[in-house]
Amino acid sequence: GAECMLVVIGATPEGRKELVGFQVGTRESAQSWRELLVDLKARGLVNAPELAVGDGALGFWKALEEIFPTTRHQRCWLHKTANVLNKAAKSVQPSVKADLAEVWRSPSRAAAETAIAVFADKYGAKYSKAVECVVKDREQLLAFYVFPAEHWDHLRTTNPIESVFATVRHRTVRTKGTLS
Repeated sequence: GAECMLVVIGATPEGRKELVGFQVGTRESAQSWRELLVDLKARGLVNAPELAVGDGALGFWKALEEIFPTTRHQRCWLHKTANVLNKAAKSVQPSVKADLAEVWRSPSRAAAETAIAVFADKYGAKYSKAVECVVKDREQLLAFYVFPAEHWDHLRTTNPIESVFATVRHRTVRTKGTLS
């Protein structure tokens, strides 16, 4: 894959987002992520993070497992929703999106499990790949329920990371081959 900026953002106990580490690497490369995580450890991140939130295709998860084996994995709902929508017809995408929101907005883990079952029943026959995309990552999609409800909004998505870079993207002159 092409080189890009690998970024780790943490949150203070008060909920303030902080840039903890970054380096140029390859998204899919476990080695790139391993170097970044080892660097964080060397710089003093002694306690393993409780939870890590990220997109699915990253080498990040393999590296995390090795460097911080106790950290729970949370798959980003924003990325997951986009992936699932790609596996359904345009005509049903609005209802698929709404039904996925029923899952992640559920007031409890049990209610979320029920919403996944409903989703599977509703779309399984015609859009089995979309359903499989959700069901195979059930654990990583619902990991946030272990934490207090007031943190759920921050834990379901990597949106805070994306928004940090929106300004960078906005201020970067768009020249061929620059920045992704």
